[in-house]
Amino acid sequence: MAGRRANNRALKTKAKRCRGARRGLRQQQRAQGLQPAAKPTVANHLSHYETAEQECQGREEAVSEQVAILRAKLPILLRRLAQIPDPRNPKKIKHRLSSLMLYGILGFVLQVASRREANREFSRPVLKENLLFLFPDLQSIPHHDTLMRLLDRIDVEQIPEAQLELLRSLIRKRKFQRYLVEGCYPVAIDGTQKFATFKLWDEPYLERQVGDESNRRTQYYLYVLEANLALRGGMTIPLMSEFLDYGQGDSGREKQDCELRGFYRLVERLDRAFPRLPIVVLLDGLYPSGPVMQLCRSKGWEFMIVLQDRSLPQVWEEYRGLVKLLEPHERHRMNWGNRRQQFHWVNHIEYTYEVAGRTRSLKVHLVVCRESWEEIDPDTAQPVTKKARHVWLSSRPLSQESVHPRCNLAARHRWGIESGILVEKRCGYQYEHCFSYSWNAMKGYHYLMRIAHLLNILAQHSAQLTKLVQELGARGLIRFIRQTLAAPWLDHDRVEQRLSHDRQLRLLVPA
Repeated sequence: MAGRRANNRALKTKAKRCRGARRGLRQQQRAQGLQPAAKPTVANHLSHYETAEQECQGREEAVSEQVAILRAKLPILLRRLAQIPDPRNPKKIKHRLSSLMLYGILGFVLQVASRREANREFSRPVLKENLLFLFPDLQSIPHHDTLMRLLDRIDVEQIPEAQLELLRSLIRKRKFQRYLVEGCYPVAIDGTQKFATFKLWDEPYLERQVGDESNRRTQYYLYVLEANLALRGGMTIPLMSEFLDYGQGDSGREKQDCELRGFYRLVERLDRAFPRLPIVVLLDGLYPSGPVMQLCRSKGWEFMIVLQDRSLPQVWEEYRGLVKLLEPHERHRMNWGNRRQQFHWVNHIEYTYEVAGRTRSLKVHLVVCRESWEEIDPDTAQPVTKKARHVWLSSRPLSQESVHPRCNLAARHRWGIESGILVEKRCGYQYEHCFSYSWNAMKGYHYLMRIAHLLNILAQHSAQLTKLVQELGARGLIRFIRQTLAAPWLDHDRVEQRLSHDRQLRLLVPA
């Protein structure tokens, strides 16, 4: 016991020393003109509600603000969803198609984990009464299997059209104008696995061999290519999903569908959905190739693509030959956050490649960012210097004025789609849960989940709820609202009076 106590005292002393060292480092960075990284954690404090009346008022305000934003945007979604052909017998329909879609969206907005949980929770009298009061389009609360059977039969590819319609209305109203990069909408594209199984539920699933040679098994998995608006300030908006499909592969060469094939399909869909929208595409190290860059240029899009050391050796060779001749105006030093950055770039590199036996060429622009920053070593409580290097291919020539917005505000924010997918996987949206073994219904649930995530992001970044998100966190706010709806906190007359006031969606994101 004595040894354990001594060890605990040593650990506490080390933690205290590290906290003091980090505090001193932050003060030193501020004195040097650097901005220390903000704490991402929720504040550790007691509830500021002192009476039940104050808590009741706070809960009513939170629910009213969230519902007001949802009710302002849902008509656009429901109007488009109602246009989906309904294959059911009109004489036996109890729930309208749009009502069932709203039920599915609200399940993901409130982060219900499964169909069973939705049936159990949404049928509880208090939550049911509150939902029907706040969302009159619901009509009644259905059994979740009713929604599943509908998604299995309808054309689920029309569900994302409602999401695109909502985004087009937000773009027309210039809601994202403050967060553009050089007048362009940053669109990050990345792929991720949704789930894997050893049973082939449907033909479109991809397959691979897993296990060692003595125990090889065929695994079937689902892979999705996601596109998000990765706006400056960290706000990431779900935009579009492209499912990889075994049938979309090259059957002649016995090749499955792949992320690159899905990318070409996704680009065509994006171009049809937003034909005149100025876009800068943010891509990872899978995509630096002539055909990809030429495709982006043919659509009139800008791009910033991660370039790895072993990719495009021809470009690297010309870069190494020209980097020694750089002029002072082709270099730039700056501080960004708590990092010291050194940029240098080479414009107008000629890159040649072959397509179908024909040689083509295009000019690319390469930029290298070397940065350093200080952190406190948790073992020694001493500051240590960390270093990193980033390389991108740009569609537009770099200059001292454009290198910061293109690299720091656009290319570096490609992480936004990775964090957005992680939120959908680990923070309540059940990205990796299929909800149905049917391929069609599974895709329908995925599309409804992405719409719900979009609605929650708009609410959480709104001026009305920003302070509450800072206090509770994004997931904590959803839990707070769900608990409020599930208990007799709400006075319907007061809530209706709050909802009667017109509200304009005003996004607050650090630009």
